Amino acid sequence: MTTPLHGRTAIVTGASRGIGLAIAARLAAEGARVCLTARHADELDEAVASLPEGSAIGVAGAADDAEHRNAVLDRVVSEFGGLDILVNNAGINPVYGPVAELDLGAARKILEVNVVSTLAWTQEALRRGLGEGGHGGSVVNLSSVTGAIPSPGIGWYGVTKAAVAHLTTTLAVELAPRVRVNAVAPAVVKTRFARALYEGREEEVAGGYPMGRLGVPDDVAGAVAFLVGDDASWITGQVLTLDGGLLGAGGAA
Repeated sequence: MTTPLHGRTAIVTGASRGIGLAIAARLAAEGARVCLTARHADELDEAVASLPEGSAIGVAGAADDAEHRNAVLDRVVSEFGGLDILVNNAGINPVYGPVAELDLGAARKILEVNVVSTLAWTQEALRRGLGEGGHGGSVVNLSSVTGAIPSPGIGWYGVTKAAVAHLTTTLAVELAPRVRVNAVAPAVVKTRFARALYEGREEEVAGGYPMGRLGVPDDVAGAVAFLVGDDASWITGQVLTLDGGLLGAGGAA
């Protein structure tokens, strides 16, 4: 693989496993130095160790903790000298059921992690010089097809992901031309996070996808690598749907 991201530095939140780790691995493979974040230090250490030696560091903490965000940016600026790429991947969805019956405390927590923290990471990255290193800055946020089409049982998660999509386009307008801001919106990807949506019935669920399969983390990682690279230098404010044709066929996650 070529190294089109050589000399660039990146932060990927929620990167100890699943989509986040796949993104971090792809960016590292393309030459970037990557800081991974996640809540659990032991899982994060394993994730960092799985990447090429010297390509990655890890800082454990919660995405919605301001002190953690500051610690990550301090470490990145100290060790890498600056920041070019921010991937806001961290997200939660600890509830399942109708929005009308949703506990409001849980609703606030999901909104805080999925939306407010996405904004907070971006604000902090800008304060620490995102986009000032000569390559231009790039932010990629993780939205979801649930932000476009209501999905039974995970409606509030979809509401927050719709907010992430709109936040993406708003920031893209505000931050151009110094920083490009885009998002990816996956359908069901085979991860531990999404297991409840397909486990025990994967063939049935995949049958609704024109491509005949569910997504895998590398499907998302490839799209993110494209969006942060030079081939996407005139792309900003876009939400790229990664769904194997699901929405076009009238489906929902």
